[in-house]
Amino acid sequence: MKKVALVTLGCARNEVDSEEVAGRLAADGWELVSDSADADIAVINTCTFVESAKKDSIDALLEADALRGSGSKVQKVVAIGCMAERYGKELAQSLPEADAILGFDEYEKISARLQTILAGGSVEAHHPKDRRTLLPIAPAQRQEVRSKSGAGERTLRKRLESAPVAPLKIASGCDRRCSFCAIPYFRGAFVSRPADEILGEALWLANEGVSELFLVSENTTSYGKDLGDLQALEKLLPELVAIPGVERVRVSYLQPAEMRPTLIDAITGIDKVAPYFDLSFQHASADTLRRMRRFGDKDKFLELIDSIRSKSPTAGIRSNFIVGFPGESDADFQTLLDFLAHARLDAIGIFGYSDEDGTEAQNLDGQLSEREVKERVESAAALVDQVLAERAAQRVGEELLVLMEDSSEGEGRAAHQGPEVDGTTRFEGADRAPENYPEGAYIRGRVIGSEGADLIAQPVASALERS
Repeated sequence: MKKVALVTLGCARNEVDSEEVAGRLAADGWELVSDSADADIAVINTCTFVESAKKDSIDALLEADALRGSGSKVQKVVAIGCMAERYGKELAQSLPEADAILGFDEYEKISARLQTILAGGSVEAHHPKDRRTLLPIAPAQRQEVRSKSGAGERTLRKRLESAPVAPLKIASGCDRRCSFCAIPYFRGAFVSRPADEILGEALWLANEGVSELFLVSENTTSYGKDLGDLQALEKLLPELVAIPGVERVRVSYLQPAEMRPTLIDAITGIDKVAPYFDLSFQHASADTLRRMRRFGDKDKFLELIDSIRSKSPTAGIRSNFIVGFPGESDADFQTLLDFLAHARLDAIGIFGYSDEDGTEAQNLDGQLSEREVKERVESAAALVDQVLAERAAQRVGEELLVLMEDSSEGEGRAAHQGPEVDGTTRFEGADRAPENYPEGAYIRGRVIGSEGADLIAQPVASALERS
């Protein structure tokens, strides 16, 4: 039995891809190992979201390559994922340390491809293409093409870790044309997964011990537009929370311009759906947003936040922002800072603008220098640290239900805290023994303090909700 290690970089969407690849490999007799040094072949699922992610992906490939001949078992190194899909042959030429560069279309044949590579054969490097052209322009026609391509059966998936939370893909691709983003080019046009597929995989995840489902896609607010139902997500959420073993459903990546009252009502009003809004604002200046080919402005975004908090005052709201975008004036930047100061968000990501190959923004006038971008990032980050600490401090006295993820530290996440990128909640008190905070348990606690964006809590009475 040949051994393979999967190393995943990037977002939760990549995690799903890795587990689908793992499922196919396991079904074909491969043994999955966690350490590349113990594998015959290391597969690196790369990310190309920002420059730092590209660097991390290349570093991971070079680290795996360095294991060869060092007493480890690894013989071959393969790149898959977004960076491999986006750059293909170009990456193969610039990174000879990788034995193969495989695009998304190779995933169905991944076992055969790896066997060929391990046997000393070669697989032609992926040739990038605009994946938006693979499906009809009209969303309503895409499901028919999807069915003819053989999609529809639940893709084999094998969990690569035992955490009580897992991403669940509900759609792929994006139809938006943001001037800074290359994702639609290599991920393709937007396609929803039918509800029965999603529910089947959700049931499988629950049977695997998952109690929090993290719904992921490139644009979750568009779910259902190609199914003929723009409120399909509102109908899907009650069915997900009804699955035995599912205690929390979290929705990610919502477009502010596509938010609708019925979706706000569903996220804030359905029991077991986390009142959590991952809103992709990107900026707050109307002028900068237009150059980004996006919609909205500071006042509209504040109105949206107010509408959410009028229904759920303690709802968690997070977002990412790009600073130093081409043409961003001092006034535009100040508008963003004013918005951050007033919005009281729970989690904020600040990214300095950098050119992305093949995007419209790359050729826009008004490019800022690296020094100016860096200064604006530092200024915004300092404000963010302050506003996140203030927002966390405002939660003192709140009662939370915390999903435990680290029993040794007594640490987990409340409903307003998303996986990986948001703050955490840590329990303190005389009963802080790990056995009192088992991983996967839901502990009810009251916030007694904060440290930056993180919360400190004490358990409420006999707070163990689920073990």
